[in-house]
Amino acid sequence: MRPTMAETRHTKVLIIGSGPAGYTAGVYASRAMLSPILVQGIEPGGQLTTTTEVENWPGHSEIQGPDLMVNMETHARDMGTEIISDIITDLDVSKRPFTALGDSGTTYTCDAVILATGARAKWLGLESEDKYKGFGVSACATCDGFFYRGQEIVVIGGGNTAVEEALFLTNFASKVTLIHRRDELRSEKILENRLMKNEKIEPLWFHELVEVVGDDNPLGVTAVRAKHTKTGKITEIPCKGVFVAIGHAPANELVKDTLETHMGGYVKTQPDSTATSIPGVFAAGDLTDHKYRQAVTSAGMGCMAALEAERFLAEVEE
Repeated sequence: MRPTMAETRHTKVLIIGSGPAGYTAGVYASRAMLSPILVQGIEPGGQLTTTTEVENWPGHSEIQGPDLMVNMETHARDMGTEIISDIITDLDVSKRPFTALGDSGTTYTCDAVILATGARAKWLGLESEDKYKGFGVSACATCDGFFYRGQEIVVIGGGNTAVEEALFLTNFASKVTLIHRRDELRSEKILENRLMKNEKIEPLWFHELVEVVGDDNPLGVTAVRAKHTKTGKITEIPCKGVFVAIGHAPANELVKDTLETHMGGYVKTQPDSTATSIPGVFAAGDLTDHKYRQAVTSAGMGCMAALEAERFLAEVEE
């Protein structure tokens, strides 16, 4: 449901975000009889809704990302989590009860809050990249790969995301060029092996993207220019699509000025805990995890956050 009028809602536990961390927190907080409210945010289901095959979720050799998130949402709701389609635009954690303002006009107050806002794709910051976003430049192969059947495509990056996107795009593309600034990948070995065996993928080592080239009418990509990181020589590579896969940045806008962060903006938590620098505020999933960034570890942290929130509330109510 989406609130249609300005109102104030109070809950013991407010969960902000709806990926594996948020929904799992909902399941556990509901089982603890805390009657949590979960506000889904701008992208219900999170990053997994833009993924196709998920092959590393325990119990499923393969499941579609969107299906996994629908299952999680249903599970949380069935357990008793109230799930609201709204976006939190402001969060005040300076005093308890904490106060969150929804885009709908609703104010949410809570005794404990679980932050599970996740992360979002990083961009290179090039003017030409921005110009062709949505017109040949994308950060989501599973969203846009279909449009490039039989075309030549470029992928930027060298981690798991880049290799997964490059492999996925071979389903459509005639050729995929992977541009990486070093000469070795940071991805898991199993993915690297798949990439090296794939005849459609050609790695371009020691290069970085400097410009996306294209037409103005209609807007569309025709090539990229890549610079050799050692010699400075520019190479132009014809392509119709450019997929930027250089990692993710934590969605920390609500708390970057109030909670302690590290590693480029990830919310810092106490060792072996989801507790943040403010008592009663817990963080789970990709918002805090700069190391693993997996659906299963996010879900585990969602469980931890709910159990820690339950313990926190029991102690402050004594």
